Amino acid sequence: MVCKRSMGCLVCLSAVFSVGTWAADSATPSSAPGSPSGLNKVNHIIFLVQENRSFDHYFGELRRYWADNGYPDQSFDGLPQFNPTSGPPPLYGPPPTNPGCDPAYPPPKLCTIDSKSPKIASFRLITQCTENTSPSWNESHNDWDIHDPTGKLRAKLNGFVFTAAYDARAVGYHDFDGVRSMGYYDGDVLNYYYFMASNFATSDRWFTPAMTRTHPNREYLIAATSQGDVYPIGTDHGDAQLLTATTIFQELQGARINWKIYVNPTNTGCTGPPYDPACLLKTSYVKYFKWGQTIPTNYPKHIGTIGSAEDDFENDLKNGTLPQVIQIEPASDAGLDEHPTTNDSAASRVQAGASYVSSIINAVMASSSWKDTIFILTYDEPGGLYDRQSPRPTATPDGIKPKDFLPGDICTTGSGPTCDFVYTGYRTPLIVISPYTKKNYVSHTVADSTAILKLIETRFNLPALTKRDAAQIDMTEFFDFANPQWLIPPTPPVQNTTAPCYLDHLP
Repeated sequence: MVCKRSMGCLVCLSAVFSVGTWAADSATPSSAPGSPSGLNKVNHIIFLVQENRSFDHYFGELRRYWADNGYPDQSFDGLPQFNPTSGPPPLYGPPPTNPGCDPAYPPPKLCTIDSKSPKIASFRLITQCTENTSPSWNESHNDWDIHDPTGKLRAKLNGFVFTAAYDARAVGYHDFDGVRSMGYYDGDVLNYYYFMASNFATSDRWFTPAMTRTHPNREYLIAATSQGDVYPIGTDHGDAQLLTATTIFQELQGARINWKIYVNPTNTGCTGPPYDPACLLKTSYVKYFKWGQTIPTNYPKHIGTIGSAEDDFENDLKNGTLPQVIQIEPASDAGLDEHPTTNDSAASRVQAGASYVSSIINAVMASSSWKDTIFILTYDEPGGLYDRQSPRPTATPDGIKPKDFLPGDICTTGSGPTCDFVYTGYRTPLIVISPYTKKNYVSHTVADSTAILKLIETRFNLPALTKRDAAQIDMTEFFDFANPQWLIPPTPPVQNTTAPCYLDHLP
């Protein structure tokens, strides 16, 4: 295969490679309008969405962790090499592979996929620091199939190594062959997350809303649409304007439901305490909405701090003044958002981010608010890291088609089903934590992260924002409100932080 970049676009032609998948999706359960029986026991819904990690990359080894730590086995669609040879499906399979770059074409030549390409297999990462892989529109579509990026055929999921290599060669990374995209972490590196996912609940069918990068997916997260944007606002004239869509916070405000956005001010340039709400807003993705720009003036008490001295979140937990709906923004400026390394001069430590998240969750579990709280941890998109499940068909939020493609983008040189907002993105990790969470529960129901909006809307009897969140599950399948299992929360392990950190070699 020979691929060329045109204005950021990867245009690729090659033979078709196949990657098997186990696709026993659960049907979407129906849910009556209003708050289902028991959900009204919940008075606080908190969601924290970290950065750029795929499901298999983080939780692919979870089933072996269960076997090693005495948890009951059940169906779980992670990496197949960790499945048993008998029991509930899916069962054992060889480590998945992607075609790699033909070594006859080293940098500065383009990564070339052809008959001489090696097979790059799934492997365990030892370093907690890895160079970035890209989840952007073109890369995500090439991940679907380097021969068929617009989705005319069933996904082959054969482009992860290629896209990681292509971008690495453009940037000048050490891993110019894209091998890092096939790496995964285990329960030793992510010991806190593995414990929490095993004792509380997760899903092996949890997808991002769109096959693209952070900004649009975070716009979906709070408004169930990006109003046609596949790039960050301001990339070009096609996405120059702030979004006018209604956010969940706007809807909550209208219904007099208390809400708050907490941001970590570390390294943001904001000074305090007290902190200027207008400065804090710069760290929140709600700033990309026209209504969001009114928060500092009209709702200054609805944006606060977390992760700093005398922060608002800690005080709200201590004083019993935690709002009903809470978004915690990732601590990106503090280097704690778990994003892979974008600059080799400043490595990003995944365990530092996980430790930070653990401090937040532990604080909630130790507070008086724990008894009626749901805490949801997930990731905005998979970061271009390998996952063995393809995006799923889904509802268009508002009928608005992508409107900010750059010249030469994949969907300007071809067309197909994935060139619209009628497919989810790829899978990401999910942990649902609450006194009411079912123990060791795995959902197999297809959903994307706008299901968080559906949960909030269901609990507080609010209308859907778009057709996308209206089509989601309400997430009540994760809970048993009649028999709460975790009124006394478990004692999780301290998150390990001592894994090696290096960027110049793998694993």
